Amino acid sequence: MARFAQGKYTLKNPDKYVGTRSPTYRSSWEFAFMRFCDEHPSVSQWASEAIRIPYRNPLSGRHTIYVPDFFIVYADANGRQKVELIEVKPANQTVKEKLGRSKTNQAHWIVNQAKWEAARAWCKQKGIFFRIVNEGDIFHQGRRR
Repeated sequence: MARFAQGKYTLKNPDKYVGTRSPTYRSSWEFAFMRFCDEHPSVSQWASEAIRIPYRNPLSGRHTIYVPDFFIVYADANGRQKVELIEVKPANQTVKEKLGRSKTNQAHWIVNQAKWEAARAWCKQKGIFFRIVNEGDIFHQGRRR
């Protein structure tokens, strides 16, 4: 079975972290995003798994809770404050064309669509933005796609 990077993130700038619990990363991608939030000067506040959004799982029919990975507040290139909820997911679970024939990826995609629809509606009510980030966004190394 594959082993994933998991653990507690050690904050370098604890004054920026607004979560109530120590941030826990569940992948190397989440770790990289935490480090970005913690160290980037444009990010003024961030939290990990701090928001709970109700949604209906389309596969089980049950009402449950979706917890997006990150909440961030940052200044954009023009100095305007932005607030976003961020979900970190592999591209093969976020882009329908990349699902392939994997039944697991297809099931993840179906459930993720329901979660993200609920998150977008919740964010719209709050006047904030919901964004899905994948490995291409995190590790683009300055290249434009």
